[in-house]
Amino acid sequence: MNSMEAQRKNREVHLRALCITLAIGAVIWFIPSPVDLQEKAWHLFAIFVATIVGFIIKPLPMGGVAILSITAVVLTGTLKLEEALSGFQNTTIWLIVIAFFISRGFIKTGLGNRIAYMFVKLFGRKTLGLSYSLLVSDLILSPAMPSNTARGGGIIFPIAHSLSRTFGSDPENGTEKKVGSFLMQVAFQGVNITSAMFMTAMAANPLAATLAHNAGVTITWTDWALAAIVPGLASLIVVPYFIYKVYPPEIKETPAASEIATEKLKEMGPLKKSEWSMIMVFLLILALWIFGGKLGIDATTTALIGLSVLLLTSVLTWNDVKKEEGAWDTLVWFASLVMMATFLNSLGMIPWFSHLMGTAVHGLPWIWALIALALIFFYSHYFFASNTAHVSAMYAAFLGVAIVAGAPPMLAALLLGFIGNLFGCLTHYGSGPAPVFFGSGYVPQDKWWLLGFSVSVIHLIIWGVIGGLWWKVLGIW
Repeated sequence: MNSMEAQRKNREVHLRALCITLAIGAVIWFIPSPVDLQEKAWHLFAIFVATIVGFIIKPLPMGGVAILSITAVVLTGTLKLEEALSGFQNTTIWLIVIAFFISRGFIKTGLGNRIAYMFVKLFGRKTLGLSYSLLVSDLILSPAMPSNTARGGGIIFPIAHSLSRTFGSDPENGTEKKVGSFLMQVAFQGVNITSAMFMTAMAANPLAATLAHNAGVTITWTDWALAAIVPGLASLIVVPYFIYKVYPPEIKETPAASEIATEKLKEMGPLKKSEWSMIMVFLLILALWIFGGKLGIDATTTALIGLSVLLLTSVLTWNDVKKEEGAWDTLVWFASLVMMATFLNSLGMIPWFSHLMGTAVHGLPWIWALIALALIFFYSHYFFASNTAHVSAMYAAFLGVAIVAGAPPMLAALLLGFIGNLFGCLTHYGSGPAPVFFGSGYVPQDKWWLLGFSVSVIHLIIWGVIGGLWWKVLGIW
Protein backbone atom coordinates (compact mmCIF):
# COMPACT_ATOMS: atom_id res chain seq x y z
CA MET A 1 0.00 0.00 0.00
CA ASN A 2 2.86 2.35 0.84
CA SER A 3 4.45 1.60 -2.52
CA MET A 4 1.18 2.29 -4.35
CA GLU A 5 0.72 5.53 -2.44
CA ALA A 6 4.28 6.60 -3.30
CA GLN A 7 3.67 5.84 -6.98
CA ARG A 8 0.42 7.83 -6.91
CA LYS A 9 2.16 10.84 -5.35
CA ASN A 10 4.97 10.53 -7.86
CA ARG A 11 2.48 10.58 -10.74
CA GLU A 12 0.82 13.65 -9.25
CA VAL A 13 4.15 15.45 -9.01
CA HIS A 14 4.97 14.67 -12.64
CA LEU A 15 1.49 15.71 -13.77
CA ARG A 16 1.79 19.05 -11.98
CA ALA A 17 5.23 19.58 -13.51
CA LEU A 18 3.83 18.79 -16.97
CA CYS A 19 0.96 21.23 -16.48
CA ILE A 20 3.38 23.97 -15.39
CA THR A 21 5.60 23.30 -18.41
CA LEU A 22 2.68 23.43 -20.86
CA ALA A 23 1.16 26.49 -19.20
CA ILE A 24 4.39 28.48 -19.44
CA GLY A 25 4.78 27.57 -23.10
CA ALA A 26 1.12 28.46 -23.82
CA VAL A 27 1.36 31.84 -22.08
CA ILE A 28 4.40 32.85 -24.14
CA TRP A 29 2.80 31.46 -27.32
CA PHE A 30 -0.28 33.68 -27.02
CA ILE A 31 1.62 36.85 -26.14
CA PRO A 32 1.77 38.92 -29.34
CA SER A 33 5.22 38.74 -30.90
CA PRO A 34 7.28 41.96 -31.05
CA VAL A 35 6.53 43.98 -34.19
CA ASP A 36 10.03 43.53 -35.57
CA LEU A 37 10.10 39.74 -35.02
CA GLN A 38 8.25 37.21 -37.15
CA GLU A 39 5.55 35.18 -35.44
CA LYS A 40 7.12 31.82 -36.24
CA ALA A 41 10.28 32.79 -34.35
CA TRP A 42 8.20 33.78 -31.31
CA HIS A 43 6.28 30.50 -31.36
CA LEU A 44 9.51 28.51 -31.55
CA PHE A 45 10.79 30.56 -28.61
CA ALA A 46 7.68 29.59 -26.61
CA ILE A 47 8.34 25.89 -27.26
CA PHE A 48 12.03 26.38 -26.45
CA VAL A 49 11.27 28.01 -23.09
CA ALA A 50 8.78 25.25 -22.25
CA THR A 51 11.47 22.70 -23.11
CA ILE A 52 14.01 24.33 -20.78
CA VAL A 53 11.42 24.50 -17.99
CA GLY A 54 10.69 20.82 -18.61
CA PHE A 55 14.40 20.01 -18.32
CA ILE A 56 14.50 21.79 -14.97
CA ILE A 57 11.32 20.52 -13.27
CA LYS A 58 11.32 17.16 -15.11
CA PRO A 59 7.73 16.06 -15.75
CA LEU A 60 9.46 13.42 -17.90
CA PRO A 61 13.12 12.46 -18.39
CA MET A 62 15.01 14.88 -20.63
CA GLY A 63 14.67 12.60 -23.65
CA GLY A 64 10.90 12.43 -23.18
CA VAL A 65 10.62 16.22 -22.91
CA ALA A 66 12.71 16.53 -26.08
CA ILE A 67 10.39 14.18 -28.02
CA LEU A 68 7.37 16.23 -26.92
CA SER A 69 9.14 19.40 -28.07
CA ILE A 70 9.96 18.01 -31.50
CA THR A 71 6.36 16.83 -31.86
CA ALA A 72 5.02 20.24 -30.81
CA VAL A 73 7.26 22.04 -33.29
CA VAL A 74 5.81 19.94 -36.13
CA LEU A 75 2.14 19.80 -35.04
CA THR A 76 1.94 23.57 -34.58
CA GLY A 77 3.37 24.16 -38.04
CA THR A 78 6.29 26.09 -36.58
CA LEU A 79 8.76 23.98 -38.57
CA LYS A 80 8.52 21.24 -41.17
CA LEU A 81 9.21 17.65 -40.12
CA GLU A 82 12.59 17.51 -41.88
CA GLU A 83 13.56 20.76 -40.15
CA ALA A 84 12.46 19.45 -36.74
CA LEU A 85 14.61 16.35 -37.21
CA SER A 86 17.61 18.23 -38.62
CA GLY A 87 19.39 18.21 -35.27
CA PHE A 88 20.10 14.50 -35.66
CA GLN A 89 22.35 15.34 -38.62
CA ASN A 90 24.62 17.54 -36.50
CA THR A 91 28.13 16.08 -36.39
CA THR A 92 28.91 17.64 -33.01
CA ILE A 93 26.03 15.73 -31.45
CA TRP A 94 27.43 12.47 -32.79
CA LEU A 95 30.84 13.39 -31.41
CA ILE A 96 29.50 13.53 -27.87
CA VAL A 97 27.35 10.40 -28.34
CA ILE A 98 30.30 8.36 -29.62
CA ALA A 99 32.47 9.70 -26.80
CA PHE A 100 29.94 8.19 -24.37
CA PHE A 101 30.51 4.79 -26.02
CA ILE A 102 34.28 5.19 -25.80
CA SER A 103 34.03 6.13 -22.12
CA ARG A 104 32.24 2.84 -21.50
CA GLY A 105 35.53 1.15 -22.38
CA PHE A 106 37.28 2.79 -19.42
CA ILE A 107 34.66 1.42 -17.06
CA LYS A 108 34.27 -2.03 -18.64
CA THR A 109 38.00 -2.78 -18.83
CA GLY A 110 38.70 -1.39 -15.35
CA LEU A 111 41.31 0.98 -16.79
CA GLY A 112 39.64 4.00 -15.19
CA ASN A 113 39.91 2.49 -11.72
CA ARG A 114 43.46 1.32 -12.38
CA ILE A 115 44.57 4.83 -13.35
CA ALA A 116 42.99 6.27 -10.19
CA TYR A 117 44.60 3.68 -7.91
CA MET A 118 47.99 4.22 -9.56
CA PHE A 119 47.94 7.91 -8.64
CA VAL A 120 46.66 7.16 -5.14
CA LYS A 121 49.59 4.78 -4.72
CA LEU A 122 52.08 7.43 -5.87
CA PHE A 123 50.72 10.53 -4.12
CA GLY A 124 48.36 9.30 -1.43
CA ARG A 125 50.57 9.29 1.67
CA LYS A 126 49.24 12.68 2.79
CA THR A 127 45.59 13.71 2.67
CA LEU A 128 46.31 16.71 0.44
CA GLY A 129 48.34 14.53 -1.91
CA LEU A 130 45.54 11.98 -1.88
CA SER A 131 43.08 14.63 -3.06
CA TYR A 132 45.43 15.70 -5.85
CA SER A 133 45.78 12.08 -6.97
CA LEU A 134 42.01 11.90 -7.46
CA LEU A 135 42.06 15.11 -9.50
CA VAL A 136 44.92 13.94 -11.72
CA SER A 137 43.02 10.71 -12.38
CA ASP A 138 39.95 12.73 -13.30
CA LEU A 139 42.02 15.01 -15.54
CA ILE A 140 43.45 12.07 -17.49
CA LEU A 141 40.04 10.49 -18.01
CA SER A 142 38.13 13.68 -18.82
CA PRO A 143 39.01 14.16 -22.53
CA ALA A 144 37.35 10.85 -23.44
CA MET A 145 34.50 10.82 -20.91
CA PRO A 146 31.84 13.40 -21.78
CA SER A 147 29.58 12.43 -18.92
CA ASN A 148 30.98 14.17 -15.86
CA THR A 149 28.33 12.29 -13.88
CA ALA A 150 29.71 8.94 -15.06
CA ARG A 151 33.29 10.08 -14.56
CA GLY A 152 32.78 11.68 -11.17
CA GLY A 153 30.00 9.46 -9.86
CA GLY A 154 31.07 6.21 -11.50
CA ILE A 155 34.85 6.25 -11.01
CA ILE A 156 36.12 9.04 -8.74
CA PHE A 157 33.33 9.00 -6.13
CA PRO A 158 33.47 5.25 -5.33
CA ILE A 159 37.23 5.45 -4.78
CA ALA A 160 36.97 8.57 -2.59
CA HIS A 161 34.12 6.99 -0.64
CA SER A 162 36.01 3.73 -0.12
CA LEU A 163 39.13 5.56 1.07
CA SER A 164 37.07 7.68 3.48
CA ARG A 165 35.51 4.59 5.06
CA THR A 166 38.91 2.95 5.30
CA PHE A 167 40.13 5.80 7.48
CA GLY A 168 37.07 5.55 9.71
CA SER A 169 35.40 8.61 8.24
CA ASP A 170 31.65 8.01 8.14
CA PRO A 171 28.84 10.57 8.50
CA GLU A 172 26.66 7.94 10.17
CA ASN A 173 28.86 7.95 13.27
CA GLY A 174 29.86 11.63 13.19
CA THR A 175 33.39 11.11 11.88
CA GLU A 176 32.86 12.63 8.44
CA LYS A 177 35.46 15.36 9.01
CA LYS A 178 38.31 12.91 9.57
CA VAL A 179 39.01 12.82 5.86
CA GLY A 180 35.78 12.18 3.96
CA SER A 181 34.35 15.72 3.94
CA PHE A 182 37.56 17.09 2.49
CA LEU A 183 37.95 14.38 -0.15
CA MET A 184 34.32 14.59 -1.28
CA GLN A 185 34.40 18.34 -1.68
CA VAL A 186 37.74 18.38 -3.51
CA ALA A 187 36.74 15.53 -5.83
CA PHE A 188 33.46 17.24 -6.66
CA GLN A 189 35.06 20.62 -7.33
CA GLY A 190 37.71 18.92 -9.43
CA VAL A 191 35.11 17.38 -11.74
CA ASN A 192 33.75 20.85 -12.54
CA ILE A 193 37.24 22.08 -13.41
CA THR A 194 38.24 19.14 -15.61
CA SER A 195 34.86 19.38 -17.35
CA ALA A 196 35.77 22.93 -18.39
CA MET A 197 39.15 21.93 -19.80
CA PHE A 198 38.10 19.83 -22.80
CA MET A 199 35.28 20.12 -25.30
CA THR A 200 34.58 16.40 -24.83
CA ALA A 201 34.65 16.42 -21.01
CA MET A 202 31.03 17.50 -20.46
CA ALA A 203 27.92 17.03 -22.57
CA ALA A 204 27.02 20.73 -22.82
CA ASN A 205 30.43 21.79 -24.16
CA PRO A 206 29.80 20.66 -27.76
CA LEU A 207 26.40 22.34 -27.51
CA ALA A 208 28.14 25.60 -26.61
CA ALA A 209 30.54 25.08 -29.52
CA THR A 210 27.59 24.52 -31.86
CA LEU A 211 25.81 27.64 -30.62
CA ALA A 212 29.03 29.60 -31.03
CA HIS A 213 29.32 28.31 -34.61
CA ASN A 214 25.80 29.56 -35.27
CA ALA A 215 27.02 32.98 -34.13
CA GLY A 216 29.97 32.81 -36.53
CA VAL A 217 32.62 31.58 -34.08
CA THR A 218 34.32 28.27 -34.87
CA ILE A 219 35.89 26.53 -31.86
CA THR A 220 37.91 23.37 -32.50
CA TRP A 221 38.74 20.73 -29.90
CA THR A 222 42.31 22.03 -29.84
CA ASP A 223 41.20 25.68 -29.49
CA TRP A 224 39.18 24.78 -26.40
CA ALA A 225 41.87 22.62 -24.78
CA LEU A 226 44.70 25.08 -25.44
CA ALA A 227 42.74 28.04 -24.06
CA ALA A 228 41.67 26.11 -20.94
CA ILE A 229 44.90 24.34 -20.05
CA VAL A 230 46.62 27.15 -18.11
CA PRO A 231 43.70 28.48 -16.02
CA GLY A 232 42.41 24.90 -15.63
CA LEU A 233 45.68 23.63 -14.16
CA ALA A 234 45.86 26.72 -11.93
CA SER A 235 42.38 25.96 -10.56
CA LEU A 236 43.27 22.30 -10.02
CA ILE A 237 46.27 23.38 -7.96
CA VAL A 238 44.69 26.23 -5.98
CA VAL A 239 41.19 24.91 -5.18
CA PRO A 240 42.23 21.74 -3.23
CA TYR A 241 44.75 23.74 -1.22
CA PHE A 242 42.12 26.40 -0.46
CA ILE A 243 39.65 23.75 0.74
CA TYR A 244 42.44 22.12 2.76
CA LYS A 245 42.95 25.41 4.59
CA VAL A 246 39.33 26.50 5.15
CA TYR A 247 37.77 23.04 5.57
CA PRO A 248 40.69 20.93 6.76
CA PRO A 249 40.58 17.17 7.34
CA GLU A 250 41.33 15.96 10.85
CA ILE A 251 43.68 13.31 9.48
CA LYS A 252 46.63 14.88 7.66
CA GLU A 253 48.68 11.75 7.01
CA THR A 254 47.25 8.82 5.03
CA PRO A 255 50.00 6.24 4.49
CA ALA A 256 47.39 3.47 4.46
CA ALA A 257 45.85 4.93 1.29
CA SER A 258 48.95 4.06 -0.68
CA GLU A 259 48.92 0.55 0.77
CA ILE A 260 45.23 0.10 -0.08
CA ALA A 261 45.84 1.23 -3.65
CA THR A 262 48.77 -1.19 -3.90
CA GLU A 263 46.55 -4.05 -2.78
CA LYS A 264 43.81 -3.08 -5.22
CA LEU A 265 46.33 -3.00 -8.05
CA LYS A 266 47.63 -6.44 -7.04
CA GLU A 267 44.07 -7.77 -7.12
CA MET A 268 43.62 -6.34 -10.59
CA GLY A 269 46.82 -8.02 -11.77
CA PRO A 270 48.88 -6.92 -14.78
CA LEU A 271 47.33 -4.89 -17.56
CA LYS A 272 44.89 -7.02 -19.52
CA LYS A 273 44.80 -7.12 -23.31
CA SER A 274 41.57 -5.12 -23.27
CA GLU A 275 43.21 -2.41 -21.15
CA TRP A 276 46.17 -2.17 -23.54
CA SER A 277 43.72 -1.80 -26.41
CA MET A 278 41.89 0.92 -24.48
CA ILE A 279 45.16 2.78 -23.87
CA MET A 280 46.10 2.61 -27.55
CA VAL A 281 42.68 3.88 -28.63
CA PHE A 282 42.80 6.68 -26.04
CA LEU A 283 46.21 7.85 -27.30
CA LEU A 284 45.05 7.54 -30.90
CA ILE A 285 41.96 9.68 -30.49
CA LEU A 286 43.83 12.28 -28.43
CA ALA A 287 46.47 12.55 -31.15
CA LEU A 288 43.86 12.87 -33.89
CA TRP A 289 41.82 15.39 -31.91
CA ILE A 290 44.96 17.51 -31.61
CA PHE A 291 46.57 16.99 -35.02
CA GLY A 292 43.81 15.46 -37.14
CA GLY A 293 42.81 18.79 -38.64
CA LYS A 294 46.08 18.87 -40.61
CA LEU A 295 45.18 15.46 -42.07
CA GLY A 296 41.61 16.44 -42.90
CA ILE A 297 40.18 14.31 -40.07
CA ASP A 298 37.65 16.18 -37.94
CA ALA A 299 36.79 15.46 -34.29
CA THR A 300 33.68 13.38 -35.01
CA THR A 301 35.51 11.19 -37.55
CA THR A 302 38.20 10.68 -34.92
CA ALA A 303 35.60 9.48 -32.44
CA LEU A 304 34.20 7.09 -35.05
CA ILE A 305 37.69 5.70 -35.65
CA GLY A 306 38.17 5.14 -31.91
CA LEU A 307 34.82 3.39 -31.53
CA SER A 308 35.46 1.23 -34.59
CA VAL A 309 38.80 0.06 -33.19
CA LEU A 310 37.19 -0.79 -29.84
CA LEU A 311 34.55 -2.85 -31.63
CA LEU A 312 37.08 -4.59 -33.88
CA THR A 313 39.27 -5.51 -30.90
CA SER A 314 36.22 -6.68 -28.90
CA VAL A 315 36.94 -4.23 -26.09
CA LEU A 316 33.33 -3.21 -26.65
CA THR A 317 30.54 -5.27 -28.13
CA TRP A 318 27.52 -3.97 -29.99
CA ASN A 319 25.46 -4.92 -26.95
CA ASP A 320 27.61 -2.53 -24.89
CA VAL A 321 26.80 0.22 -27.40
CA LYS A 322 23.08 -0.57 -27.35
CA LYS A 323 22.98 -0.56 -23.55
CA GLU A 324 24.67 2.84 -23.18
CA GLU A 325 21.43 4.58 -22.27
CA GLY A 326 23.06 7.91 -21.45
CA ALA A 327 24.41 8.21 -25.00
CA TRP A 328 21.10 7.52 -26.72
CA ASP A 329 19.28 9.79 -24.30
CA THR A 330 21.81 12.55 -25.02
CA LEU A 331 21.33 12.06 -28.76
CA VAL A 332 17.60 12.81 -28.46
CA TRP A 333 17.61 15.83 -26.15
CA PHE A 334 20.78 17.26 -27.67
CA ALA A 335 19.33 17.04 -31.19
CA SER A 336 16.15 18.83 -30.12
CA LEU A 337 18.07 21.66 -28.46
CA VAL A 338 20.46 22.14 -31.36
CA MET A 339 17.54 22.14 -33.79
CA MET A 340 15.64 24.80 -31.86
CA ALA A 341 18.72 26.91 -31.20
CA THR A 342 19.67 26.80 -34.89
CA PHE A 343 16.23 27.91 -36.09
CA LEU A 344 15.88 30.53 -33.33
CA ASN A 345 19.00 32.02 -34.85
CA SER A 346 17.97 31.69 -38.51
CA LEU A 347 14.43 32.95 -37.85
CA GLY A 348 15.84 36.05 -36.16
CA MET A 349 15.03 35.49 -32.47
CA ILE A 350 18.60 35.41 -31.17
CA PRO A 351 19.79 38.34 -33.34
CA TRP A 352 16.73 40.33 -32.22
CA PHE A 353 17.43 39.65 -28.51
CA SER A 354 21.14 40.32 -28.96
CA HIS A 355 20.38 43.67 -30.56
CA LEU A 356 17.96 44.50 -27.73
CA MET A 357 20.49 43.65 -25.02
CA GLY A 358 23.28 45.25 -27.00
CA THR A 359 21.34 48.50 -26.95
CA ALA A 360 21.06 48.18 -23.15
CA VAL A 361 24.84 47.94 -22.73
CA HIS A 362 25.58 50.42 -25.48
CA GLY A 363 28.28 52.84 -24.49
CA LEU A 364 29.99 50.50 -22.03
CA PRO A 365 33.54 49.45 -22.90
CA TRP A 366 33.33 45.88 -24.22
CA ILE A 367 35.42 44.49 -21.39
CA TRP A 368 32.99 45.78 -18.74
CA ALA A 369 30.03 44.53 -20.72
CA LEU A 370 31.67 41.08 -20.97
CA ILE A 371 32.46 41.03 -17.24
CA ALA A 372 28.87 41.92 -16.37
CA LEU A 373 27.49 39.25 -18.69
CA ALA A 374 29.92 36.65 -17.32
CA LEU A 375 28.91 37.39 -13.71
CA ILE A 376 25.19 37.21 -14.51
CA PHE A 377 25.71 34.00 -16.48
CA PHE A 378 27.72 32.47 -13.62
CA TYR A 379 25.49 33.28 -10.66
CA SER A 380 22.18 32.73 -12.39
CA HIS A 381 23.10 29.05 -12.06
CA TYR A 382 21.53 29.11 -8.59
CA PHE A 383 18.24 28.85 -10.49
CA PHE A 384 19.27 25.83 -12.57
CA ALA A 385 19.58 22.14 -11.74
CA SER A 386 21.48 21.28 -14.91
CA ASN A 387 24.53 22.68 -16.67
CA THR A 388 23.01 21.68 -19.99
CA ALA A 389 19.69 23.41 -19.33
CA HIS A 390 21.52 26.58 -18.33
CA VAL A 391 23.78 26.59 -21.38
CA SER A 392 20.79 25.83 -23.60
CA ALA A 393 18.77 28.69 -22.16
CA MET A 394 21.32 31.49 -21.98
CA TYR A 395 24.58 30.81 -23.81
CA ALA A 396 23.57 31.87 -27.33
CA ALA A 397 21.81 35.03 -26.20
CA PHE A 398 24.64 36.13 -23.90
CA LEU A 399 27.23 35.42 -26.57
CA GLY A 400 25.25 37.49 -29.05
CA VAL A 401 25.04 40.40 -26.64
CA ALA A 402 28.78 40.22 -25.90
CA ILE A 403 29.61 40.30 -29.60
CA VAL A 404 27.25 43.24 -30.22
CA ALA A 405 28.93 45.06 -27.31
CA GLY A 406 32.25 44.73 -29.13
CA ALA A 407 33.85 41.83 -27.26
CA PRO A 408 36.22 39.66 -29.34
CA PRO A 409 33.94 36.80 -30.49
CA MET A 410 36.33 33.92 -29.70
CA LEU A 411 37.10 35.33 -26.25
CA ALA A 412 33.41 35.69 -25.39
CA ALA A 413 32.53 32.24 -26.78
CA LEU A 414 35.29 30.46 -24.84
CA LEU A 415 34.78 32.38 -21.60
CA LEU A 416 31.05 31.62 -21.50
CA GLY A 417 31.79 28.02 -22.49
CA PHE A 418 34.19 27.59 -19.58
CA ILE A 419 31.74 29.20 -17.18
CA GLY A 420 29.13 26.71 -18.42
CA ASN A 421 31.10 24.11 -16.42
CA LEU A 422 32.58 26.11 -13.57
CA PHE A 423 29.25 27.39 -12.23
CA GLY A 424 28.44 23.81 -11.21
CA CYS A 425 30.56 24.49 -8.11
CA LEU A 426 27.84 26.57 -6.47
CA THR A 427 25.15 24.19 -5.24
CA HIS A 428 24.42 20.57 -4.37
CA TYR A 429 21.94 20.29 -7.25
CA GLY A 430 23.51 22.37 -10.02
CA SER A 431 25.26 19.62 -11.99
CA GLY A 432 25.03 15.88 -12.58
CA PRO A 433 27.81 14.83 -10.15
CA ALA A 434 26.61 17.16 -7.36
CA PRO A 435 23.79 14.98 -5.96
CA VAL A 436 26.10 11.95 -6.02
CA PHE A 437 28.75 13.57 -3.84
CA PHE A 438 26.31 15.51 -1.67
CA GLY A 439 24.13 12.45 -1.16
CA SER A 440 26.97 10.69 0.63
CA GLY A 441 26.25 12.96 3.60
CA TYR A 442 29.83 14.09 4.24
CA VAL A 443 29.24 17.82 3.69
CA PRO A 444 26.16 19.63 5.08
CA GLN A 445 24.23 21.92 2.75
CA ASP A 446 25.20 25.21 4.40
CA LYS A 447 28.89 24.32 4.25
CA TRP A 448 28.50 23.06 0.67
CA TRP A 449 26.99 26.38 -0.46
CA LEU A 450 29.56 28.44 1.43
CA LEU A 451 32.46 26.49 -0.04
CA GLY A 452 30.81 26.60 -3.47
CA PHE A 453 30.52 30.39 -3.42
CA SER A 454 34.10 30.76 -2.19
CA VAL A 455 35.38 28.48 -4.94
CA SER A 456 33.35 30.45 -7.50
CA VAL A 457 35.25 33.61 -6.54
CA ILE A 458 38.54 31.75 -6.96
CA HIS A 459 37.45 30.54 -10.39
CA LEU A 460 36.48 34.02 -11.51
CA ILE A 461 39.86 35.41 -10.40
CA ILE A 462 41.91 32.58 -11.95
CA TRP A 463 40.01 32.32 -15.22
CA GLY A 464 39.55 36.09 -15.46
CA VAL A 465 43.10 37.18 -14.64
CA ILE A 466 45.42 34.24 -15.35
CA GLY A 467 43.15 33.02 -18.12
CA GLY A 468 42.82 36.50 -19.57
CA LEU A 469 46.60 36.94 -19.72
CA TRP A 470 47.02 33.48 -21.28
CA TRP A 471 44.38 34.23 -23.91
CA LYS A 472 46.18 37.48 -24.69
CA VAL A 473 49.36 35.48 -25.31
CA LEU A 474 47.38 33.15 -27.60
CA GLY A 475 46.06 36.14 -29.53
CA ILE A 476 42.40 35.42 -28.69
CA TRP A 477 41.95 39.10 -27.85
